[in-house]
Amino acid sequence: MFDYGHAGAMLIGEFPLPAGAWFPWHEHPVHQLVWSACGVAAVTVQDAHWVLPPTRALWLPAGVWHRTGTIGQAELRGIYAAPDRCPVGWPEPRLVTVRPLLRELLEYLSDSGLAAQPRERAEAVAFDLLEPLEVTTITVPMPVDPRARDVAAEVLADPADHRGLAELGRVVGAGERTLARAFVRDCRMTFGTWRTQVRLRAALPLLAAGLPMATVAHRVGYATASAFVAAFHRAVGVPPGAYFSATVSARKAATSPPANGRR
Repeated sequence: MFDYGHAGAMLIGEFPLPAGAWFPWHEHPVHQLVWSACGVAAVTVQDAHWVLPPTRALWLPAGVWHRTGTIGQAELRGIYAAPDRCPVGWPEPRLVTVRPLLRELLEYLSDSGLAAQPRERAEAVAFDLLEPLEVTTITVPMPVDPRARDVAAEVLADPADHRGLAELGRVVGAGERTLARAFVRDCRMTFGTWRTQVRLRAALPLLAAGLPMATVAHRVGYATASAFVAAFHRAVGVPPGAYFSATVSARKAATSPPANGRR
């Protein structure tokens, strides 16, 4: 994938994709920054899922099994970094803020004719501008128990479904307590928490598309926008507006070193 004869540490390709297109599950021997210059991208890693408008990118360390796709028509950038030339060493996927300067640098670096020294200088700045947004990843693990999986399928089909476990249990032929134990055992969370995660994940593409907060809340099962915003903030760590905003500052711990390891 990565051409080690390339002059710099980054290799950037352009991938226009139609709405709903997905690459199959795969991994790379190099680091990747998944970013869409136009449109909304999505990335899945195990049970975790990210939705990425142009104000957000996802850092994927080398060797992470993942799949990448689009919510709508998108202009993906394949941004790859050789591990031995890259100052960023995050061991896990990280959501990154894409401010206007970083955006312009990534577009500048996509020029294959860029000379070696200007490329090296631009890459150094781009790496310094990788600003992680400290949020809790939205994960939706699937239960192993077949009856609980049937319940999960019902909720996934309609996140706004308000039926409780007792009602859903009558549909799948299992008792409420049996299903409750299955979700805690298999998903390591209660059914209520699991359903909240489903609703928040379903809200991400709607938020990325710019729908009004009240509309998003109603579509994923909340009676009011304030209830949805509160649930999102509790689960993710930032309000939904901040999750996608290009102007919100990433919340970094005072003791955390910068991305390139220098102070």
